[in-house]
Amino acid sequence: MSKQIRRLKERLIEGALLLSALFSIFITAGIIAVLFFETFEFFKEVSIIEFLTDTQWTPLFAEKHFGILPLFAGTLLTTLIAVIVAIPIGLTSAIYLSEYASDRVRTAVKPALEILAAIPTVVYGYFALLLVTPALQMIFPDLSGFNALSPGIVMGIMIIPIISSLSEDAMHAVPMGLREGAYALGSTRLQVATRVVVPAAFSGIAASFILGISRAVGETMIVAIAAGQQPRLTMNPFVPVETVTAYIVQVSLGDTPTGTIEYRTIFAVGISLFVVTFGLNMISYWLRKRFREEY
Repeated sequence: MSKQIRRLKERLIEGALLLSALFSIFITAGIIAVLFFETFEFFKEVSIIEFLTDTQWTPLFAEKHFGILPLFAGTLLTTLIAVIVAIPIGLTSAIYLSEYASDRVRTAVKPALEILAAIPTVVYGYFALLLVTPALQMIFPDLSGFNALSPGIVMGIMIIPIISSLSEDAMHAVPMGLREGAYALGSTRLQVATRVVVPAAFSGIAASFILGISRAVGETMIVAIAAGQQPRLTMNPFVPVETVTAYIVQVSLGDTPTGTIEYRTIFAVGISLFVVTFGLNMISYWLRKRFREEY
């Protein structure tokens, strides 16, 4: 009897886990289905060629243009600034925590660093607007009150824990025998870290970079608060820009009637963002799989 009860419990647990997995899959499929349906309705009225090639984005104006390039330019610009800030700091801190810090320091510093990831993004947004932008204006007098530079820097600060934590985990998982062999050949600690550990953990490090970039691409509140809402095809970080996510926030405030072409633009730009982030995640998976097999 006890064996039958145990088997019944195991089957119930297995069934609950299966339902949980299927539920998450159904939710994802539902989101994708809504995006595709509304995007299909949008492209009945707007040419996909115009959507991908027009250099103006003014769907809420009297003279409407539906070129998504200005939104992607703003997204690319802020993400590029964030990456320039986050990757060197994140990778350097990961090397320190993995190869130089003692266990006590690592135990204390790593959770403290990960607290950055728990701060609400709206706080980061006002931090960029009220503190970082005025500080940058003291250095760059021509910097606009709303700009791409300030939110880009703050987004880089925000994704440092992602890059640092995941990279450190990947380096910490490198077998100690590789380090000991390098030390036996006379290598210094820096040489071991940069020429042995980092290449061996490159799959995890590259995956952390891609995940950090994906997080920056999908960031909403920081750019909505501090970057301005002026879609323009530019790579000048000193002027206001608008990103894909910031535009979705702008239309979702409730002023745009549901079912109109203006309302459906958020689904068109949403599925564009989904394609970009999905592609980045696939690249991350491919890199992780390829370099894991090599090492």
